[in-house]
Amino acid sequence: MNGGSKPRDLEERTFEFAQSVRAFVKQLPRTVSNTEDIKQLVRASGSVAANWSEADEALSKKGFLMHVKICRKEAKESRLFLRLVDTGLAKNNAREALAAEARELPLIFSSIISKKRITASFLIS
Repeated sequence: MNGGSKPRDLEERTFEFAQSVRAFVKQLPRTVSNTEDIKQLVRASGSVAANWSEADEALSKKGFLMHVKICRKEAKESRLFLRLVDTGLAKNNAREALAAEARELPLIFSSIISKKRITASFLIS
């Protein structure tokens, strides 16, 4: 981590998640089903990082929330495809580490969404 502000830490964390997924899938057996699941996994994990970057630069609170909700959705999708891929015999530890991160990221994004909604309701009152 770069020791910067929290959004930058999350930017690095989502980037590292996407990068780790890419390293993981290079080791997977190439079967018909894995080929399709791997494509989806790579897209979803990259989308988490890309949408966090978009959220960080959003021009409005509404745009910010939209991109964070997409981050949450794509992290959940990553978790699904991590469960679906056939790891072969010895790669379950890597999958479990990535799955743990794919479980934590939606919780983080949900917390951010909740805090922004609470802040918005105070501003309206």
